[in-house]
Amino acid sequence: MSGTDSQRRAAVLGSPIAHSLSPVLHRAAYEELGLGDWSYDRFDVDEEALPGFFGQLGPEWAGLSLTMPLKRAVIPLLDEVSETAASVEAVNTVVFTADGRRVGDNTDIPGMVAALRERGIEQVDSAAILGAGATASSALAALARICTGEVVAYVRSAERAAEMREWGERLDVEVRIQDWAEAAQALHAPLVIATTPAGTTDALATAIPERPATLFDVLYDPWPTELAARWSAYAGSVVSGLDLLVHQAVLQVEQMTGRTPAPLDAMRKAGEHALAAH
Repeated sequence: MSGTDSQRRAAVLGSPIAHSLSPVLHRAAYEELGLGDWSYDRFDVDEEALPGFFGQLGPEWAGLSLTMPLKRAVIPLLDEVSETAASVEAVNTVVFTADGRRVGDNTDIPGMVAALRERGIEQVDSAAILGAGATASSALAALARICTGEVVAYVRSAERAAEMREWGERLDVEVRIQDWAEAAQALHAPLVIATTPAGTTDALATAIPERPATLFDVLYDPWPTELAARWSAYAGSVVSGLDLLVHQAVLQVEQMTGRTPAPLDAMRKAGEHALAAH
């Protein structure tokens, strides 16, 4: 990518998109890095509109962040997809190279690993995942890098169970499936990753063990979740969805701008300020 910072553009795409914190994080990075001519916007784009959006992008575009429902839909529009993104069939980052190629990557997975590492979690011998959606597959891919033993996934349906088993085979992770009715057992694991929508884990807050280990709750608004708040009250370690959001955005900024390291602290403070104001 060119080293010039003149009139470069980036944006986050998705639908709905009004809630996205990505503009706050990326603009904070540009300010800290002195990239005064860089802009970062948000566009409400669904799967149907995505090819047309790509078709009208000019050479000033450096990259895109993608959220739901575009992470899989974008893949046919790309010239290259990283091994990490291909492993979960999900692209959240597109970088436009100097020669006009569109390269897709997934920074959610290394972002999860980095967020855990920041809290001193380099390796675990087992883990539990609450939920089985798209975020759960990214969590499995992250655990493929740091978990040496079994991952237990707590799911609500046979269809979700089959999907998690399939992801486990693809990612070479030993996955055992448990029914959601047994989800309280998950809280005894060395690492618990909660990937479910807001409110889903509230009922589990009363089942936290006396000495919980680490909870990674991918939600950030509202925060803290009932589970995260009670986990902290029991002196357990908590990694938040904002931690994930910031770490994956750091990697996006570095890929799109070519500047390293991206300003993690400034980006996190901007995100915290925006959430507090909201």
